[in-house]
Amino acid sequence: MSATLAPAGVRIRPLGTAIGADIEGVDLARLDDTTFAAIERAWGEHLVLRFRAQTLTDVDLMNFSRRIGTLDRIPIRAAGVPMTADPRLAIAPEAVEYVAVISNVKLDGKAIGGLGNYESHWHTDMSYNDIPPMASALYAIEVPPSGGNTSFANMYAAFETLDAATRARIGGLTCIHDASRNSVGELRRGFADIADPSQTVGARHPIVRTHPVTNRKCLFLGRRRSAYIPELSLQDSEALLDHLWAHATAPRFCWTQVWQAGDLVMWDNRCTLHRRDEFDDSYQRIMHRTQMCGDRPY
Repeated sequence: MSATLAPAGVRIRPLGTAIGADIEGVDLARLDDTTFAAIERAWGEHLVLRFRAQTLTDVDLMNFSRRIGTLDRIPIRAAGVPMTADPRLAIAPEAVEYVAVISNVKLDGKAIGGLGNYESHWHTDMSYNDIPPMASALYAIEVPPSGGNTSFANMYAAFETLDAATRARIGGLTCIHDASRNSVGELRRGFADIADPSQTVGARHPIVRTHPVTNRKCLFLGRRRSAYIPELSLQDSEALLDHLWAHATAPRFCWTQVWQAGDLVMWDNRCTLHRRDEFDDSYQRIMHRTQMCGDRPY
Protein backbone atom coordinates (compact mmCIF):
# COMPACT_ATOMS: atom_id res chain seq x y z
CA MET A 1 0.00 0.00 0.00
CA SER A 2 1.27 3.47 -0.79
CA ALA A 3 1.50 6.39 1.59
CA THR A 4 -1.50 8.68 1.79
CA LEU A 5 -1.56 12.44 2.31
CA ALA A 6 -3.22 14.05 5.32
CA PRO A 7 -3.69 17.67 6.43
CA ALA A 8 -0.74 19.86 7.39
CA GLY A 9 1.76 17.78 5.43
CA VAL A 10 1.26 14.66 7.53
CA ARG A 11 1.96 11.40 5.74
CA ILE A 12 0.29 8.11 6.71
CA ARG A 13 2.25 5.08 5.54
CA PRO A 14 0.83 1.59 6.19
CA LEU A 15 3.41 -0.77 7.69
CA GLY A 16 1.87 -4.15 6.96
CA THR A 17 -1.06 -5.81 5.28
CA ALA A 18 -2.98 -6.40 8.53
CA ILE A 19 -2.05 -3.73 11.07
CA GLY A 20 0.08 -0.66 11.73
CA ALA A 21 0.98 2.66 10.09
CA ASP A 22 3.76 5.23 10.31
CA ILE A 23 2.65 8.81 10.88
CA GLU A 24 5.30 11.12 9.44
CA GLY A 25 5.71 14.88 9.68
CA VAL A 26 4.26 15.16 13.19
CA ASP A 27 5.64 16.62 16.43
CA LEU A 28 3.45 15.12 19.17
CA ALA A 29 4.45 17.87 21.59
CA ARG A 30 2.95 20.51 19.26
CA LEU A 31 -0.25 19.17 17.73
CA ASP A 32 -3.00 21.28 16.24
CA ASP A 33 -6.59 20.04 16.12
CA THR A 34 -6.54 19.31 12.38
CA THR A 35 -3.46 17.12 12.67
CA PHE A 36 -4.86 15.29 15.69
CA ALA A 37 -8.10 14.60 13.80
CA ALA A 38 -6.04 13.03 11.00
CA ILE A 39 -4.20 10.90 13.57
CA GLU A 40 -7.51 9.71 15.04
CA ARG A 41 -8.80 8.70 11.60
CA ALA A 42 -5.59 6.80 10.85
CA TRP A 43 -5.74 5.08 14.23
CA GLY A 44 -9.27 3.85 13.56
CA GLU A 45 -8.11 2.34 10.28
CA HIS A 46 -4.69 0.91 11.24
CA LEU A 47 -5.14 0.17 15.02
CA VAL A 48 -1.44 0.74 15.75
CA LEU A 49 0.40 3.98 14.92
CA ARG A 50 4.13 4.73 15.06
CA PHE A 51 5.65 8.20 15.37
CA ARG A 52 9.43 8.31 14.94
CA ALA A 53 12.03 10.88 16.08
CA GLN A 54 9.92 12.33 18.89
CA THR A 55 11.39 14.32 21.80
CA LEU A 56 8.85 14.13 24.63
CA THR A 57 8.82 14.93 28.32
CA ASP A 58 6.44 13.00 30.55
CA VAL A 59 4.22 16.09 30.51
CA ASP A 60 4.18 15.97 26.69
CA LEU A 61 3.37 12.25 26.82
CA MET A 62 0.51 12.78 29.26
CA ASN A 63 -0.86 15.76 27.31
CA PHE A 64 -0.92 13.80 24.05
CA SER A 65 -2.49 10.83 25.78
CA ARG A 66 -5.23 13.00 27.28
CA ARG A 67 -6.30 13.96 23.78
CA ILE A 68 -7.03 10.28 23.17
CA GLY A 69 -8.86 9.70 26.46
CA THR A 70 -8.79 10.03 30.24
CA LEU A 71 -5.48 8.88 31.72
CA ASP A 72 -5.60 5.54 33.55
CA ARG A 73 -3.50 4.81 36.63
CA ILE A 74 -0.48 2.53 36.32
CA PRO A 75 -1.04 -1.20 36.96
CA ILE A 76 -0.22 -3.22 40.09
CA ARG A 77 3.46 -4.07 40.41
CA ALA A 78 4.88 -7.56 40.74
CA ALA A 79 5.46 -8.95 44.23
CA GLY A 80 8.94 -9.23 45.67
CA VAL A 81 10.61 -6.82 43.22
CA PRO A 82 12.42 -3.95 45.02
CA MET A 83 11.50 -0.74 43.22
CA THR A 84 12.75 2.82 43.13
CA ALA A 85 11.37 5.73 41.15
CA ASP A 86 12.77 6.57 37.73
CA PRO A 87 14.40 9.95 38.44
CA ARG A 88 12.86 11.37 35.25
CA LEU A 89 9.43 11.20 36.87
CA ALA A 90 10.49 13.79 39.47
CA ILE A 91 10.20 16.43 36.74
CA ALA A 92 6.45 15.78 36.64
CA PRO A 93 5.19 14.46 40.02
CA GLU A 94 1.84 13.57 38.45
CA ALA A 95 3.67 11.08 36.23
CA VAL A 96 4.25 8.77 39.21
CA GLU A 97 0.55 7.89 39.04
CA TYR A 98 0.03 7.88 35.28
CA VAL A 99 3.32 7.02 33.55
CA ALA A 100 4.42 3.39 33.86
CA VAL A 101 8.14 2.74 33.47
CA ILE A 102 8.98 -0.37 31.45
CA SER A 103 12.67 -1.03 32.01
CA ASN A 104 15.42 -3.40 33.08
CA VAL A 105 17.52 -0.59 34.62
CA LYS A 106 18.42 -0.76 38.31
CA LEU A 107 19.60 2.04 40.60
CA ASP A 108 21.34 0.91 43.79
CA GLY A 109 20.09 -2.60 43.12
CA LYS A 110 16.43 -1.55 42.75
CA ALA A 111 14.47 -1.62 39.50
CA ILE A 112 13.20 1.71 38.18
CA GLY A 113 10.47 -0.06 36.20
CA GLY A 114 8.70 -3.31 35.46
CA LEU A 115 8.99 -6.34 33.15
CA GLY A 116 12.81 -6.44 33.12
CA ASN A 117 14.40 -7.94 30.01
CA TYR A 118 12.11 -10.98 29.76
CA GLU A 119 9.86 -12.06 26.95
CA SER A 120 6.37 -10.60 27.38
CA HIS A 121 3.75 -13.01 26.10
CA TRP A 122 0.80 -12.08 23.89
CA HIS A 123 -1.72 -10.06 25.88
CA THR A 124 -4.21 -7.23 26.10
CA ASP A 125 -3.22 -4.61 28.65
CA MET A 126 -4.98 -4.98 32.01
CA SER A 127 -7.81 -7.12 30.66
CA TYR A 128 -8.01 -8.65 34.14
CA ASN A 129 -9.88 -5.47 35.17
CA ASP A 130 -13.64 -5.08 34.70
CA ILE A 131 -12.93 -1.96 32.63
CA PRO A 132 -9.63 -2.39 30.74
CA PRO A 133 -7.87 0.61 29.21
CA MET A 134 -8.92 1.62 25.70
CA ALA A 135 -5.44 2.45 24.49
CA SER A 136 -1.75 2.55 25.37
CA ALA A 137 1.07 4.82 24.23
CA LEU A 138 4.66 3.59 24.65
CA TYR A 139 7.59 5.99 24.24
CA ALA A 140 11.17 4.74 23.78
CA ILE A 141 13.82 6.68 25.71
CA GLU A 142 16.67 4.14 25.45
CA VAL A 143 16.70 0.82 23.57
CA PRO A 144 19.18 -2.06 23.18
CA PRO A 145 20.92 -2.59 19.81
CA SER A 146 18.75 -5.65 19.20
CA GLY A 147 15.89 -7.52 20.86
CA GLY A 148 12.98 -6.08 22.79
CA ASN A 149 10.87 -5.84 19.62
CA THR A 150 7.10 -5.50 20.07
CA SER A 151 4.63 -7.39 17.88
CA PHE A 152 0.96 -6.54 17.37
CA ALA A 153 -1.96 -8.64 16.11
CA ASN A 154 -5.26 -7.51 14.57
CA MET A 155 -8.21 -9.04 16.45
CA TYR A 156 -10.81 -7.80 13.93
CA ALA A 157 -9.10 -9.86 11.24
CA ALA A 158 -8.64 -12.82 13.59
CA PHE A 159 -12.37 -12.94 14.33
CA GLU A 160 -13.52 -12.34 10.77
CA THR A 161 -11.39 -15.20 9.40
CA LEU A 162 -12.59 -17.84 11.86
CA ASP A 163 -14.74 -20.56 10.36
CA ALA A 164 -18.49 -20.06 10.71
CA ALA A 165 -18.93 -22.89 13.21
CA THR A 166 -16.33 -21.46 15.59
CA ARG A 167 -17.77 -17.95 15.30
CA ALA A 168 -21.21 -19.32 16.19
CA ARG A 169 -19.82 -21.36 19.10
CA ILE A 170 -17.95 -18.51 20.78
CA GLY A 171 -20.62 -15.85 20.26
CA GLY A 172 -22.17 -16.36 23.70
CA LEU A 173 -19.09 -17.48 25.62
CA THR A 174 -17.10 -15.53 28.19
CA CYS A 175 -13.58 -15.85 29.57
CA ILE A 176 -12.11 -15.15 32.99
CA HIS A 177 -8.87 -13.16 32.62
CA ASP A 178 -6.19 -14.03 35.18
CA ALA A 179 -5.29 -11.08 37.42
CA SER A 180 -2.55 -12.81 39.38
CA ARG A 181 0.38 -12.46 36.96
CA ASN A 182 1.74 -9.81 34.62
CA SER A 183 2.66 -10.31 30.96
CA VAL A 184 6.11 -11.77 31.76
CA GLY A 185 4.60 -14.23 34.26
CA GLU A 186 5.57 -12.49 37.51
CA LEU A 187 3.13 -12.93 40.40
CA ARG A 188 1.53 -9.63 41.41
CA ARG A 189 1.41 -8.37 44.97
CA GLY A 190 -1.59 -9.61 46.94
CA PHE A 191 -2.34 -12.66 44.73
CA ALA A 192 -1.93 -16.38 45.31
CA ASP A 193 -0.40 -18.70 42.73
CA ILE A 194 -3.25 -20.55 41.01
CA ALA A 195 -2.49 -23.85 39.27
CA ASP A 196 -6.06 -24.73 38.23
CA PRO A 197 -7.48 -22.35 35.58
CA SER A 198 -11.02 -23.07 36.78
CA GLN A 199 -10.04 -21.24 40.00
CA THR A 200 -8.69 -18.19 38.17
CA VAL A 201 -9.40 -14.81 39.76
CA GLY A 202 -10.00 -11.86 37.46
CA ALA A 203 -12.54 -10.06 35.30
CA ARG A 204 -15.02 -11.97 33.14
CA HIS A 205 -15.38 -10.68 29.58
CA PRO A 206 -17.06 -11.86 26.36
CA ILE A 207 -14.67 -13.70 24.03
CA VAL A 208 -16.13 -11.68 21.18
CA ARG A 209 -16.46 -8.00 21.99
CA THR A 210 -17.99 -5.15 20.01
CA HIS A 211 -15.78 -2.12 19.52
CA PRO A 212 -17.68 0.86 20.98
CA VAL A 213 -16.58 3.24 18.20
CA THR A 214 -16.51 1.14 15.03
CA ASN A 215 -19.23 -1.37 16.12
CA ARG A 216 -17.10 -4.12 14.58
CA LYS A 217 -16.72 -7.44 16.37
CA CYS A 218 -13.30 -8.76 17.37
CA LEU A 219 -11.73 -11.43 19.54
CA PHE A 220 -10.97 -10.31 23.09
CA LEU A 221 -8.63 -12.94 24.55
CA GLY A 222 -6.54 -11.08 27.14
CA ARG A 223 -3.82 -13.55 28.12
CA ARG A 224 -3.52 -17.27 27.59
CA ARG A 225 -2.06 -18.26 30.98
CA SER A 226 -4.74 -19.43 33.44
CA ALA A 227 -7.59 -18.16 31.25
CA TYR A 228 -10.84 -20.08 31.68
CA ILE A 229 -14.17 -20.26 29.85
CA PRO A 230 -16.67 -20.88 32.68
CA GLU A 231 -19.44 -22.13 30.35
CA LEU A 232 -17.25 -25.13 29.43
CA SER A 233 -15.48 -27.96 31.21
CA LEU A 234 -11.83 -27.27 31.93
CA GLN A 235 -10.78 -29.70 29.20
CA ASP A 236 -13.04 -28.11 26.59
CA SER A 237 -12.04 -24.62 27.71
CA GLU A 238 -8.36 -25.41 27.29
CA ALA A 239 -8.90 -26.94 23.85
CA LEU A 240 -10.97 -24.04 22.55
CA LEU A 241 -8.59 -21.40 23.94
CA ASP A 242 -5.61 -23.19 22.40
CA HIS A 243 -7.39 -23.13 19.03
CA LEU A 244 -8.33 -19.45 19.28
CA TRP A 245 -4.86 -18.35 20.37
CA ALA A 246 -3.12 -20.30 17.61
CA HIS A 247 -5.41 -18.67 15.06
CA ALA A 248 -5.31 -15.13 16.49
CA THR A 249 -1.52 -14.91 16.62
CA ALA A 250 -0.85 -16.28 13.13
CA PRO A 251 1.78 -14.19 11.29
CA ARG A 252 -0.72 -12.95 8.68
CA PHE A 253 -2.46 -10.86 11.36
CA CYS A 254 0.73 -9.38 12.83
CA TRP A 255 3.34 -6.65 12.46
CA THR A 256 6.53 -6.19 14.51
CA GLN A 257 7.93 -2.89 15.74
CA VAL A 258 11.75 -2.71 15.87
CA TRP A 259 12.36 0.10 18.33
CA GLN A 260 14.49 3.20 17.91
CA ALA A 261 14.99 5.82 20.62
CA GLY A 262 12.38 8.54 20.08
CA ASP A 263 9.69 6.17 18.78
CA LEU A 264 6.19 6.48 20.19
CA VAL A 265 3.77 3.67 19.39
CA MET A 266 0.09 3.85 20.31
CA TRP A 267 -2.36 0.99 19.98
CA ASP A 268 -6.05 0.30 20.40
CA ASN A 269 -6.20 -2.07 23.36
CA ARG A 270 -9.77 -3.11 22.50
CA CYS A 271 -8.99 -4.83 19.20
CA THR A 272 -5.30 -5.80 19.30
CA LEU A 273 -2.91 -8.14 21.08
CA HIS A 274 0.78 -7.43 21.61
CA ARG A 275 3.93 -9.14 22.87
CA ARG A 276 7.62 -8.34 23.41
CA ASP A 277 10.84 -10.23 22.63
CA GLU A 278 13.41 -10.70 25.36
CA PHE A 279 16.72 -8.84 25.09
CA ASP A 280 20.28 -8.88 26.46
CA ASP A 281 20.15 -7.62 30.05
CA SER A 282 23.60 -6.03 29.72
CA TYR A 283 21.95 -3.28 27.64
CA GLN A 284 19.55 -0.70 29.03
CA ARG A 285 15.97 -0.35 27.82
CA ILE A 286 13.85 2.51 29.19
CA MET A 287 10.28 3.04 28.00
CA HIS A 288 7.55 5.26 29.44
CA ARG A 289 3.93 4.22 28.91
CA THR A 290 0.55 5.80 29.42
CA GLN A 291 -2.85 4.13 29.25
CA MET A 292 -6.24 5.68 28.60
CA CYS A 293 -9.41 4.63 30.40
CA GLY A 294 -11.81 2.42 28.46
CA ASP A 295 -15.25 0.94 28.90
CA ARG A 296 -16.68 -2.41 29.95
CA PRO A 297 -16.40 -4.91 27.07
CA TYR A 298 -19.72 -6.08 25.60
